Amino acid sequence: MWTNRQAFRNGIRDGIPIALGYFAVAFTLGIVAKSAGFTAVSAAIVSATNLASAGQYAGFTLVRDNAAYIEMAIMILVTNARYMLMSSALSQKFDPSTPFFHRLLVGYGVTDEIFGISIGVPGKLNPLYPYGALLVAVPGWTLGTFFGVVMGNILPGRVVSALSVGLYGMFIAIIIPPSRKSKVILGLTSISMVLSALFTYMPLISGIPSGFRVILLTVAISAAASILFPIKDDPYHADDHATDAIPDETHQKDTIRSTDHEA
Repeated sequence: MWTNRQAFRNGIRDGIPIALGYFAVAFTLGIVAKSAGFTAVSAAIVSATNLASAGQYAGFTLVRDNAAYIEMAIMILVTNARYMLMSSALSQKFDPSTPFFHRLLVGYGVTDEIFGISIGVPGKLNPLYPYGALLVAVPGWTLGTFFGVVMGNILPGRVVSALSVGLYGMFIAIIIPPSRKSKVILGLTSISMVLSALFTYMPLISGIPSGFRVILLTVAISAAASILFPIKDDPYHADDHATDAIPDETHQKDTIRSTDHEA
């Protein structure tokens, strides 16, 4: 079990690579924010208060396209819904006596990467561990967005357009590893790409705002996948439950001895 100081220090150590990656990705996100009319300061504030790469990209894109508020709200809800699941899972890592304000502050910083390193901590999670990671990761994300907007104002238009492709590279990097491990994910990803292209050019559906098209596809494909390809129970967890159901042999012997003694 780590002390508070060890937990905080280990969090900083594990957060440094995340901060470096955040800076590179947020730089391209800043370029997208610039195209939506955000200043460097306003975009940095959005990054510091959201910490949501896909959600922020969707938000900046909808702002640029002058989307309706309801469209933006639904899009962000769908895009960031995974964080609710991550927070629920991470809450089980805390000691039951962990104060609410610690849970609240850690919840602010739940991202895919912070969740990944935090859930992998052996035993109970000390809140100071994610605090340490966030101490370096949040500035990396915020400064990357800030300098992305600044450089977007300085660099030539062709260079800015080329750099903006980097964000698509981030999404591809997210998709490829699980697609290589699962044929189901690979198939669903391919289907989503084909349907997205068809929805863009089909006569009737193409008239729907792009944000709503993404929402409809996301909900429809996710719902179909959950029905057709449900995730089976983890066999390791099943073994644990089976083991829990078997009475402990030592306990049985102690009980028998105790009964004989009383007799």
